[in-house]
Amino acid sequence: MTKAKQAHFNKMAVYAESKAGTEPTFADVMKLASLAAESMDAFSQSMDATTYRELREIARYIETMKQEIGMFQANDLKESRIPAAGQELDAVVKATEDATNTIMSSAEALMGAECTDLKAYQALVNDHVMKIFEACSFQDITGQRVAKVVETLQMIENRVGRFAEAVNARDVTGFLDEREAKRAKRAEELLLNGPQLAGKAIDQSKVDDLFGK
Repeated sequence: MTKAKQAHFNKMAVYAESKAGTEPTFADVMKLASLAAESMDAFSQSMDATTYRELREIARYIETMKQEIGMFQANDLKESRIPAAGQELDAVVKATEDATNTIMSSAEALMGAECTDLKAYQALVNDHVMKIFEACSFQDITGQRVAKVVETLQMIENRVGRFAEAVNARDVTGFLDEREAKRAKRAEELLLNGPQLAGKAIDQSKVDDLFGK
């Protein structure tokens, strides 16, 4: 309690003590009411200042959040960046599939060719080898597409990191929805880990040792 508030209460206590043992008059009641009103007025002013400071802090926080949300550019990510990254990955899958089919078809044609005419066989080999070389060039295009996707992911990572730091975010355990929980459970039950990165996968020699090979 501040000194100003304590002083007002002391005034009320001193006045009440001075009237102890006497019949209170209307003037006494009015005096106590006046002292109480002065005390409440000082308290209200103090509360108004505190409330104003708190509201000002809240307003500043909200303004900061508005700026950070604007910097996050969620609409740009949702409507442009992420869909574009998805299209690039679809194109990578399609190019890889087409190249694989071409290479496999050419390899099967070479393996099934009959060597009856050397010149014709040589022309056949040259034709299919050239197709294989051309199909292998998909690597350059898909590399460029993957680089665009990585750039988008890095941009998202930077924006999410900045926003999380600004709002002092703390992770909440659990899943976003029931579908996400089911997918995680299925992946765990079926060990759907997919291909491992270099250095993280189990060494084949350890697998062989496990099976006694």
